[in-house]
Amino acid sequence: MPGKNFDRMLKLAEEVFDVRNDPSQLAITPGVIERLHQLHPMTLSEEATEDGPVAWMIVIPTSGHIMNLFVDGEIDEQELFDRTLAGGRYDSIYLCSAMVLPEYRTRGVATRLVVDAVRAIGHDHPIRHLFYWSFTEEGDRLARAVSRLCNLPLLKRKES
Repeated sequence: MPGKNFDRMLKLAEEVFDVRNDPSQLAITPGVIERLHQLHPMTLSEEATEDGPVAWMIVIPTSGHIMNLFVDGEIDEQELFDRTLAGGRYDSIYLCSAMVLPEYRTRGVATRLVVDAVRAIGHDHPIRHLFYWSFTEEGDRLARAVSRLCNLPLLKRKES
């Protein structure tokens, strides 16, 4: 049993991202999870207690070309994922999502999870850029903090 926090995390994801009503976003399914792990083992991580997950994060390593298409609004998140091939040489990381239950916020959990993922992927690939799509002010702050801590330039998707 995943614990009482699992359903809370799912509800939080739906409230923030509303993926069901936006096909341009990446819907997290078992197949997507498997493919993320094929891109790199650190694309997904969580922090959990005995009650289940309290934070989830997803990053997607990809190429600078795909990053530029996404940042410029020429492709959406689903297309970014579909075009990123396993076994490729990645130089950019998409800071896809990070969610933390309210009572665990402001403790640095999301920052630690994302920085650890970026550094691990950077150990295996020559990462030169981070990029993201803004949904919340908290997401903006997290992206800026990760950029600063990893000493990597940060690009933000243009509003459409």
